Amino acid sequence: MRAFRLCWWLPVLVLLYCISFPAQSRAQAAPQVTARPLVLLALGDSLTAGYGLPQGTGFAERLEARLRAAGRDVRVINAGVSGDTSAGGLARLDWLLSDPSGTPDAAVVELGANDALRGLDPARTKANLAAILDKLLAKGVRVLLAGMLAPPNMGPVYEKAFNGLYPALAREKGVELYPFFLDGVAGDRSLNQSDGIHPTEAGVERIVDHILPRVERLLDGAARRG
Repeated sequence: MRAFRLCWWLPVLVLLYCISFPAQSRAQAAPQVTARPLVLLALGDSLTAGYGLPQGTGFAERLEARLRAAGRDVRVINAGVSGDTSAGGLARLDWLLSDPSGTPDAAVVELGANDALRGLDPARTKANLAAILDKLLAKGVRVLLAGMLAPPNMGPVYEKAFNGLYPALAREKGVELYPFFLDGVAGDRSLNQSDGIHPTEAGVERIVDHILPRVERLLDGAARRG
C-alpha cells in the first residue's frame, strides 16, 4: 500500500516541478530594464569648457552635479571649446550629433562671446547660431539659448545689433532664452579670474545658481516629450 501511494504522488510532484522551475528560471534570467539618463549637450566656448579652473569645477561638470543632487538622472556633455566662435560651434555640431550613444535630449547653446570680442559681424553670428538651432531642432533636441552681451567698448551701434540677436533668434526659432549667461558674474572682480573675463569657481557656482531653474524646466519638457 505504501509503495502504491508513492507511485501515485510521483507524477504529480514531477508536474509541479516542471511548472514552477522554468518560471523561476525565466524570472531570474529576465534582464533588468532601466531608463537611460537624460542627456544634456552644453555647446559653448571657454565659459562652458571651464577655462583656467581645476578639473571638475567648470560649468558643465557643476551643472551636472547640481542636477544630480536635485535627484535628476542627467548626463551633461561638456562640448565647450576655448576660443570657439559661433562658426566653430556650427562646424563641429554634426560630429557631436553623430555620437553612437544617441542624440542628446536637450542642449544649452552658449556661443557668441568670442564673436563680440573679435568684433565679428553680428549678422554673421546670428546666421551661425540660427543654423545651430535648426540642426538641433531638426533632431528633436530641446534648446535653451544662452545670450551674451557685447563689450561696451565696441560702441552703441555694434552693441545694439549684437545684444538684440539673441532675443530675435529665440522668437524666430521658438526656443527658450536665458538672456545673459554671465548674469550676476560679469564685472564682479571677486567672481572672475585675473583676466576679468572667465569666472572663478565661485563665479561658476553663481552662474549655475541662476541658470539651474531654466535648465530644469528644459529637461522637464524633454522628459515629457521622450
